[in-house]
Amino acid sequence: MDTAEVERLIEAGIADAEATVTLPRMPDEEHEDAHFAAVVVSPAFEGKSLVQQHQMVYDALGDAMTTDIHALEMKTYTPDEYEGRE
Repeated sequence: MDTAEVERLIEAGIADAEATVTLPRMPDEEHEDAHFAAVVVSPAFEGKSLVQQHQMVYDALGDAMTTDIHALEMKTYTPDEYEGRE
């Protein structure tokens, strides 16, 4: 699984989401572990706790979280939070 596919899954699973997914470390060719980092912005996060927001991302990724993704660092924002970050 590549970063574009992770972005596609997140954006398909969360209303009006914009996801930016990167590889935070060099891939290990000897292992199939896939480590990703995601920044996800969506109005669907409004009024949700951080845990609920992260659960929404995990739900959007579905089975990929247990089959293709070893680790996922994530930051989630509402559009207003994203615009106001420093």
